Amino acid sequence: MMTNHGNRLTQGQFSYLPDLTDAQISSQIEYALRNNYAVGVEYTDDPHPRNTYWEMFGNPMFDLKDPGGILMEINNCRKAFPQHYIRVTAFDSTQGVESPRMSFIVNRPAREPGFGLARTEVEGRQVRYRISSYATDKPEGERY
Repeated sequence: MMTNHGNRLTQGQFSYLPDLTDAQISSQIEYALRNNYAVGVEYTDDPHPRNTYWEMFGNPMFDLKDPGGILMEINNCRKAFPQHYIRVTAFDSTQGVESPRMSFIVNRPAREPGFGLARTEVEGRQVRYRISSYATDKPEGERY
């Protein structure tokens, strides 16, 4: 069983591992390109698990075949948004429908705020739960 050391966000592949190095990121990008996946770079300051639509940094790189070019785009995103979550997503369109095949985080804020769990009792002695990111306690642009 793996553990989540340090209460880190665990979305996508490799979430329970230490942060990937640029060499490891390049290896994953090479794998995606060998499988003809289109690679995109995305970022957010709201890491809620149901927030699946992060902001795109540039356009998806459908015809780029060099991992170095994609790593350059990742580094440009890191410079522009150093305190945001940044992920790489690889899409497979071989069946005519864009489906994510890979998704992994390549940048995290220096301090990850975590999540709160709110419990509400409703009719019939039922209990409902709601998860919210502490990051959203502040307005967008002031979260980190």
